[in-house]
Amino acid sequence: MSRLDELIAELCPGGVEYCEVGSFAKCEKRKNSDRHCDLAYSITKGGLVPTAEYFKEAKVTSDDTSGYRIVKKNWFVYSPSRIDVGSINYLRDKDEVIVSPLNVVFSIDENRVMPEYLLVFLQSRKGTWQIITSREGIEGTGRKLLPFEKFSKIMVPVPPLPVQQEIVRILDSFTELTAELTAELTARKKQYEYYRDNLFPGIKSSNIDWTELGSVATVTKLAGFEFTKYITYSDSGDIIALRGLNVKDGHLILNDVKFIDNSNLSMLSRSKLHIGDMLFTYVGTVGQVALIDREEKYYLAPNVALVRINNDRFLPRYMMYYFLSNKFKEEQVSKLLQTSSMQNIPMEKIRKFKLPCISIPEQQRVVSILDQFDALCNNLSSGLPSEIDARQKQYEYYRDKLLTFKEKEPTH
Repeated sequence: MSRLDELIAELCPGGVEYCEVGSFAKCEKRKNSDRHCDLAYSITKGGLVPTAEYFKEAKVTSDDTSGYRIVKKNWFVYSPSRIDVGSINYLRDKDEVIVSPLNVVFSIDENRVMPEYLLVFLQSRKGTWQIITSREGIEGTGRKLLPFEKFSKIMVPVPPLPVQQEIVRILDSFTELTAELTAELTARKKQYEYYRDNLFPGIKSSNIDWTELGSVATVTKLAGFEFTKYITYSDSGDIIALRGLNVKDGHLILNDVKFIDNSNLSMLSRSKLHIGDMLFTYVGTVGQVALIDREEKYYLAPNVALVRINNDRFLPRYMMYYFLSNKFKEEQVSKLLQTSSMQNIPMEKIRKFKLPCISIPEQQRVVSILDQFDALCNNLSSGLPSEIDARQKQYEYYRDKLLTFKEKEPTH
């Protein structure tokens, strides 16, 4: 029997009382009266953080802060107009801050409920479901609000404090492990970036031959008439037109795609993509790249260039990693950017990008090193992101399981 089972058997063998939030929480409406005070804070999933876009240095720059609400340590804050798991939290590491008067601030009776326990419950499936279903719509706007009067009706299981403490302790152990893995991932990403930059020469290196991209690759884009005349987007299908948002950091991001199965594909042969083709975003977020890894699946969409190597002097994956390096972005992309309504680089300038010419065995060595880092940092099935995702799912599973109690029978 675990320590938690022992505590439940000892302290609440007949079940746990379910209480409305309003039975242990009080809405706080105290206003700040000091015009010269610390930074104002806003609510995020991670807690209360300084609101940098409105406040700077150590003083509030607003002419009047008297309407801002005071939040004391262990008090909760949420935004009623965008209430979700990410916009409710409590003040942990400061004695007092101020927040916008648009937020709801409430304190709790800590002799009955631990702040850590309440937040864990509100983030659980049962808590989130109650938050979502408690919101009320504003007629004619499509918006929903959750005033404290509604929020206070949310039902929370309230076991004795020792049981709450043990649940928080167990879940903290999962959180600490996830935090360690996240820190490891951050360190590996920095290491990856370091190697990616230092495995490539600078453009002024005198001992390296350089060649223009246009001399070793076909660089093209989807013509405007092709898009308007032959492409029909749909939300389902098999054939995907890859847009700028689908190209990021050397990977295809396919959680938001447009299908073109019903388009006239016979007229789009110039924009059909093949294994080894590299994509380069040249409008808006310029310089994102990725390689095509499947046949008969992808076509170009607007604002994405196709770079197809047409000789055996370069490995596509070596070229991709070079394009991902900070050296390439700083020495070439940033100097060729032009701005109209959006940042962009014309095709003729992309064709003039310089590539460092090194031997194929040396390219293979560079690719092998960077592939290992890329898999560790980005692989969702085997790398650190996969392990972090598994730990998060484990945390959510045990959180919901630990917060499932037999309800105590009411006494008459």
